[in-house]
Amino acid sequence: MKSFYQRKIKNTIIISVILSMGIFGINSCKTKNEEPTPIVVTDTTTAYTATRWGKMSLIIAERTPGNTPTYASRGFGYIGLTMYESIVGGYSEYKSLAGQLNGLATLPKIDTLQKYNWVLSLNAGQAWIHRNIYEQTSNVNKVTIDSLESKILDEYKTENQDVIDRSVKYGKDVAKAIFEWSKTDGGYQGYNRNFTTEYIVPVGQGFWKAPTFSQSASRLPLHPYWGKNRTFAANNGTLPVPKPIPFDRSPLSQYYAQFLEVYGKNKILTQEEKEIALWWGDDPSRTFTPPGHSYSIANIAVKTAKPKLIKAAQTFAMVGMSIADAFINCWKAKYTYNAERPSTYINNNIDGSWVSFWPEPPFPAFYSGHSVQSGASATVLTNLYGNEFKYLDNSHQGRGQDPLTFVFYKNRSYNSFWEAAEESAYSRFLGGIHTRSDNDTGLSEGRKIGQNINNLKWKK
Repeated sequence: MKSFYQRKIKNTIIISVILSMGIFGINSCKTKNEEPTPIVVTDTTTAYTATRWGKMSLIIAERTPGNTPTYASRGFGYIGLTMYESIVGGYSEYKSLAGQLNGLATLPKIDTLQKYNWVLSLNAGQAWIHRNIYEQTSNVNKVTIDSLESKILDEYKTENQDVIDRSVKYGKDVAKAIFEWSKTDGGYQGYNRNFTTEYIVPVGQGFWKAPTFSQSASRLPLHPYWGKNRTFAANNGTLPVPKPIPFDRSPLSQYYAQFLEVYGKNKILTQEEKEIALWWGDDPSRTFTPPGHSYSIANIAVKTAKPKLIKAAQTFAMVGMSIADAFINCWKAKYTYNAERPSTYINNNIDGSWVSFWPEPPFPAFYSGHSVQSGASATVLTNLYGNEFKYLDNSHQGRGQDPLTFVFYKNRSYNSFWEAAEESAYSRFLGGIHTRSDNDTGLSEGRKIGQNINNLKWKK
């Protein structure tokens, strides 16, 4: 007779065999009837790679001749979007903007069963979109782009080669698709037609006149048709165009008063006010342009907050698209009304010898481009990082003394993105090239534009 322990061992073996067969059967059914489980991506990558490419965007914008504020804003829009879309497929809680943006139906998809290195996808996408959006930049600049791409790729040389190849290809494919879409927006190769003789500048009371003093870079209007371009967010393309204060020569009118205020302030600027006007001047011939300043603040915000890679990419996408849409809407207003600059009205009605502190740009006044793009950028950055966000703006560090105003660039500190946006708008009043109405309208419109970017479905 078998012992109790012998019988127990035998029973245990039988049960184990039965259970094993059952489990095998269950797994066999799952293999036949269900899709394989997608690879789960747990990404702990920091934003370091994103900020390196953010800095590259500013370098290329500054070093590419003829890169006007309008064309630069467009570039930042597509470059920022490419950064986001090149990695969003790896983050289950985030959503692609394909199907949401104006005319962008689809983008390449990832293979959910394969592994990707998202740093390398971002890296490849950024390198490709920079080289093509700025196809007109110098060979030296293109080598700079290539060098950063190679350096980051080399940092991951121990990665599995199949993962490297797959990640690089995906980033490039996304960039190529976005670039093809960009060709249909109305601004493609806009650097070839910055200033056009085809546009007939209207003549009459209250209309803009091209500047005649030597400070101006051009007497032709900059991109008079830019307002017809396609916006990133469809809702930004249907915003109504606000109206300026109607022309009036009477010294008792609101119209007269706004220019008198500019005239009076420009005569008593303090040293700090001159520094503010200079800090936000962002002369396209010597800096990364006004929209570049907003993209620089985005880079500073990411460096300060140190978010994960996906939020950093989202930051550049939101800021880039908001400032691009801001310039389209602003230029629509500028060439709808062709409103005069303070210099024209002041010279004709107040003081014929007056010259603004900051050089007058070659396009109509209403409304302020600085203000609208700063307001749009502040709206999206506040949405991402909160109402209170202390940071040091060192965007112009190392520039020394400005050759036009003889004022030195000094880093500036802010307690919020809106504090900076309001100072950016005010700087144009201090510079003598915009009225308060131009600036206030710009900030208000910028808030609407930025909110439409916020309202896109960024998460599932």
